[in-house]
Amino acid sequence: MKLYYHPASTTCRPIMLLAAEAGIPLEMQLVDLFTGEQYKPHYEAVNPNHLVPVLQDGDFRLTESSAICKYLAEKSGSPLYPSGLQERARINEVMDWVNTQLNRDLCYGFVYPQIFGFHKRRSEEAQQAQLEWGKERAQGWLKVLDQHHLKAGNNYVCGDKISLADYFAAPFVHVAQLTGTDFAAYPNVQAWLGRMKALPSWGKVFETIEGYGATLKGQPMVTV
Repeated sequence: MKLYYHPASTTCRPIMLLAAEAGIPLEMQLVDLFTGEQYKPHYEAVNPNHLVPVLQDGDFRLTESSAICKYLAEKSGSPLYPSGLQERARINEVMDWVNTQLNRDLCYGFVYPQIFGFHKRRSEEAQQAQLEWGKERAQGWLKVLDQHHLKAGNNYVCGDKISLADYFAAPFVHVAQLTGTDFAAYPNVQAWLGRMKALPSWGKVFETIEGYGATLKGQPMVTV
């Protein structure tokens, strides 16, 4: 199997972490997002959305990070994605919530406009308005994560056992740390992220984005 990816892509890191931790062999095909390779005709033929990740498994091609994680977990028989109807439904619920709520407002609405120049708004007034709106929305979702998904007794987002939902959610939450956010206001989130960062493969998977984050040190940032 081949994964078209870039290590700076938040949507690629859940797959990279899952594959590394579960020992799923993948041929890694870098798509250089910073030179615009995703818009070249050869890659448009792979994914007309001009996005990573893409999984190629023989003649089968799959896009979307959540779908790829589920496919790999199912194919490898991973205990991270149990077959029980309600257990799996809960994992799917959290992964959908991350995609449709947390990622939209925390990452795209708050973090990316600060750490990626191409996401910054055109005027200072528009930028500040975006960050105020994004921060308010992100705080709401982090409160849900902290007090509902990671409520007392839950070490992980679906209960007391680590699951595919944790592998998927952690990279989207972690990216806020590039703004200097320490999650002290969300102690359950802070503790959970610490547990995820203790996974043996975390350092290798996140070294590129952490290196990029180091280049941002000293820049004024708004934390959540």
